[in-house]
Amino acid sequence: MSKNQPTLQWLTIVGIGEDGLAGLGDEAKRRIAEAEFIFGGKRHLALVASFAKGKPCPWPVPFDAGMADVLALAGRNVCVLASGDPFFHGVGATLARKVQPREMHVISAPSAISLAAARLGWALQDIEIISLHGHPIDLIRPLLQPNARILALTSDGGAPVAMARLLTELDFGASRLTVLEALGGPNENQRSARAEAFNLENINPLNVLAIEIDSAPQARVLPLTSGLADHLFDHDGQITKREIRAVTLSALAPRRGELLWDVGAGSGSIGIEWMLAHPSMRAIAIEADPARAARIGHNAVACGVPGLVIVEGSAPKALMKLETPDAIFVGGGGSDAGVLNAAIKALRTGGRLVANAVTLEMEAHLLGQHTKLGGDLTRIAVSRASPVGSMQAWRPAMPVTQWSWVKP
Repeated sequence: MSKNQPTLQWLTIVGIGEDGLAGLGDEAKRRIAEAEFIFGGKRHLALVASFAKGKPCPWPVPFDAGMADVLALAGRNVCVLASGDPFFHGVGATLARKVQPREMHVISAPSAISLAAARLGWALQDIEIISLHGHPIDLIRPLLQPNARILALTSDGGAPVAMARLLTELDFGASRLTVLEALGGPNENQRSARAEAFNLENINPLNVLAIEIDSAPQARVLPLTSGLADHLFDHDGQITKREIRAVTLSALAPRRGELLWDVGAGSGSIGIEWMLAHPSMRAIAIEADPARAARIGHNAVACGVPGLVIVEGSAPKALMKLETPDAIFVGGGGSDAGVLNAAIKALRTGGRLVANAVTLEMEAHLLGQHTKLGGDLTRIAVSRASPVGSMQAWRPAMPVTQWSWVKP
């Protein structure tokens, strides 16, 4: 090994709980005592101050996700203190993006989520787990399913109150909220209340929120399949209708971690349902109309995907300098000059493009692209029963021609 290369396992990561020294094993204590430099939050550093001999290094404010101070000491004896399990929404995962696993020795403690499940007698594999620490509470909306049990990491003592308010607004007011405070420490506490009558005060900022969902018949439950009901989106008529949307999402074939461009997004329904497929999904909605762009933002929050990126502008100009997509949907404005060609050019190799046509002009564009590039053409026709006098008859919606193509 050259002189400039760090020695193996120069970095120790120790998970520490609210019980401090009492919860640490002999090896963890030894490694902390022997470290030249000890990084951690001020609270963590105070817990080990009585026996740590190395230089205490509080995390900078704002927090440096690049870990520059730690990396500058590569090869020295460095210890990092983390809350509970360092690899459950913790600093261990941040460090692992910069430091090779063979250079780290990790001693984990139970996570706050594990402690909460143990206190409640909940099986971890049967519940939903979400981190709302530093994230909008609207992310919980897709998890609000009848009889669900949810454990949520929160940011502060105000989060349970905000959650109770949100649940009540969405007609989940009968749901039971249990606040588990300072888990594992001498100040551990557990209190419960119904969302609609939540009156708990002076909540410890270190808390896990347990939610037992009880839904009213009119509660805003987001179905788990694609093709959400149209009324779940605020729109002015410019929306890919439910049945067409389900077929379109099937053709787009979402895969974990992928990015979608929703061109001419209208209400944003395609991009929103793309993101609902998995928490790792990302989407950019491109919309020229300012009122519709604002409506897309509202719909994204209401459907629990506040991370949807909205670009206000007209394609193809608005597509310039956007991150390369894995899939593209072209809805509104697809017949405008240069839009389809710009989308085809921007798509990565192996990416999928789906375009829908209602007008003859857009259909002509798709037929031309199919002749030139291949792919699949599908005609989608939907009829709905509606009153004709005192009886019912089928009323057909405008048929949709869909072109789907994979870039070679």
